[in-house]
Amino acid sequence: MNMLTFSEARHLVSRTGLGVEWDSVKKLEGLTREKAVEVVLNPAPAPIRPAPAFTPWHKLEPMRDISAEGRKDAWSIAQTEGKHLQGWWIAQMLLSSSPFIERMTLFWHNYFPSSIQKTLQPSLLHKQNLMLRQHALGNFRNLLKAVARDPAMLVYLDGYENVKGRPNENFARELLELFTVGSSEYGQADVKAVAKVFTGWGVDQSGNYVFNADQHDGSPVTVLGRTRAFSGDELIDMLVEHPKTSERLVERVWQQFVSGNRPDKLTVQSLAAQFRRADYDIKALLRAVFNSPQFWESSSRGTLVKSPVELLIGTVRMANYPRESIGEMVNLCRLMGQQLFDPPNVRGWLGGEHWISTQTLLVRASYLSKVSRGNLNRRVDTGLRLPPKNQQEMLEWMLAVPPVNKLPDIPGNRRLANALMLDPAFQVS
Repeated sequence: MNMLTFSEARHLVSRTGLGVEWDSVKKLEGLTREKAVEVVLNPAPAPIRPAPAFTPWHKLEPMRDISAEGRKDAWSIAQTEGKHLQGWWIAQMLLSSSPFIERMTLFWHNYFPSSIQKTLQPSLLHKQNLMLRQHALGNFRNLLKAVARDPAMLVYLDGYENVKGRPNENFARELLELFTVGSSEYGQADVKAVAKVFTGWGVDQSGNYVFNADQHDGSPVTVLGRTRAFSGDELIDMLVEHPKTSERLVERVWQQFVSGNRPDKLTVQSLAAQFRRADYDIKALLRAVFNSPQFWESSSRGTLVKSPVELLIGTVRMANYPRESIGEMVNLCRLMGQQLFDPPNVRGWLGGEHWISTQTLLVRASYLSKVSRGNLNRRVDTGLRLPPKNQQEMLEWMLAVPPVNKLPDIPGNRRLANALMLDPAFQVS
């Protein structure tokens, strides 16, 4: 029946959770692969932490246009409230009983990035986060339509300035290049046409999406060889149904959950076809990926570099290690190169080996050293828990691949755990 061993259950938890929590692994151990995948794909709802206080859109947005001093004040408010927003999500990830939802929300946050620095609107980014988690395991078609109407995205890609007679092409270009078909499938004429379709999509005084009919250019356009007076939803439907869209999404999901290397062409086409047959159901795509033979191959383990979020939050969740304060964790995310709500550009974080540099490697090593020894700046005690009974169990639990360094000669789970956290093998999943 292909029942999961502890090691296989650990692999599934490592790739879909935030930290390899012992209880989560034991819950999946002994289940069939198919059943274990269903458990992961159907998490129980988890409560969402209350939002911090934010300056509303209708107060913060006008400050940007009043004067240079007004924009400086708006920037200062956004930076302060942005740190509160980052702390809110870190606290949510630390305490959530459904880490897979957080993992998927983070995936979509990187697929459809928006930033504090560009929008200067933490309140809108909070709403965007709630929208992404609502659709995280839903339908990609519906998710993309929600993203197109999302006020934070409309500000980030200047869609709210896209009006009849003065089209702004930023959202149109990223919709084609990054969100759907890719750069090989369209030309500049398509960008201009798509921009016309989305004229009049804006943000009202309450910070909500609004369609301004008098600012909309409803004339026929030609996009990817098809000519008509598209509505925004009709155009999104057409782009989603283009085979390249599903294939590119398959590649992103694969590189996030299976391997940093791109899958072969046949694998991409097969998974993309299954995704289309499921009418773009995200959960169906993940089910196909997690049940694929390649996901379970031993050669796939230890091949993904842990992101800063995985390292910071996953380490604490794994064994309830004492942790830094939320404010310090926000700062550590920055130093490690993954500021939540502030990806570097429209392409998001590249991930993989790009997480590692001379600077970030030093920060990672310093963080793990302090956590393993309890030598933190602003320590928050959480109740350290090391369930394994012996060295072999400890190795199988903490590392995806064998350790690089020599194990300590003196026995003891705490001493061994500290050594394993400082081993290079702890940096990968």
